[in-house]
Amino acid sequence: MDMKSGMSFKTGLAAFAGAMAVCAGCAGLGQAGGGEPSPNCVEVAAVPGEAASLLPEGKKFKLVWNDEFNGTSLDTSKWCYRTNFWGNRALWFAAPEDNAVEVKDGKVHLKIMKKPNGQYVSPQLQTGELMWDIAWDAKRTGFFPLPKREKPKFVHKYGYYECRFRLQRKRGWWSAFWMQTEQQGCTLDPAISGVEHDILESFTPGEIIAHCFHTNGYSGDYLGFKTPRVKDAFATNAVVRVGSDDFHTIGMLWEPDGYTVYIDGKQHGEKVGSGKGEAVSHIPEFILLTTECHPYRGKRMTAQPDEKLRKVLDEAVEAGDDFVADFVRVYDVVE
Repeated sequence: MDMKSGMSFKTGLAAFAGAMAVCAGCAGLGQAGGGEPSPNCVEVAAVPGEAASLLPEGKKFKLVWNDEFNGTSLDTSKWCYRTNFWGNRALWFAAPEDNAVEVKDGKVHLKIMKKPNGQYVSPQLQTGELMWDIAWDAKRTGFFPLPKREKPKFVHKYGYYECRFRLQRKRGWWSAFWMQTEQQGCTLDPAISGVEHDILESFTPGEIIAHCFHTNGYSGDYLGFKTPRVKDAFATNAVVRVGSDDFHTIGMLWEPDGYTVYIDGKQHGEKVGSGKGEAVSHIPEFILLTTECHPYRGKRMTAQPDEKLRKVLDEAVEAGDDFVADFVRVYDVVE
């Protein structure tokens, strides 16, 4: 059941609900602690009038940040657009003027669109930025080649990161809920430069691949690991199949000693981060809700869809396909 259908929320009421969720999120749960978390979650009415959170059993939580998408437009105090990739404009990333983000009925819709010039675009939303988001300043007068950076809208360390979502229904593009640091890969110590957390990635309608973690940048020093611990993130025994017409809830518990991921209230894979070749970030990270059309990352960002793929992408555009998020919430674990 969609808790938001037919409801209208004012900004003040939404803020009040978020404040009340601090107590609601802590009520009736056990004590925090290290070690192996419970494989199950409990349903908690964290935000009055909204869909419940599914929080790991046996711990106390406090809601510290959330977006219930109850307005009529994207809350730019919480989100900004990713439009650059490694300092260059990524033409397949939708900009605000492309109108590929729609907030309605208490949800945010990330849509695939085709521009008059034939360029396919879809949006990437984030609460912070890293170096590849920043375009080089060709008109600089000083030594440093970058313009003034924006302060992050939200970064956080440890806790539980949750999204209720409905996957895209058509092929040709993919969706994700994930996290990065502002200094991703700047050193070879993931503890101080961070770990990319790919909590949700869906490259095929109705499928969620293994949850991937990336450290030490994205080149020669790269290291990565997954949960479940498989070699191939697309392996049959790692993929979770969910309905493309239904809403689902995914969450990641980030603790100082590792990561645990839950899908619809059940643990998926092992707790990872302390095994051989694994690591845990110990610095704040920002959140991303993103979509992306194939195949533009190929050939060093110069690839273009062939005729077969264009037909697939056109079908998605004509169907008005979208990736939808009902809420994004962040909780602290309360000792």
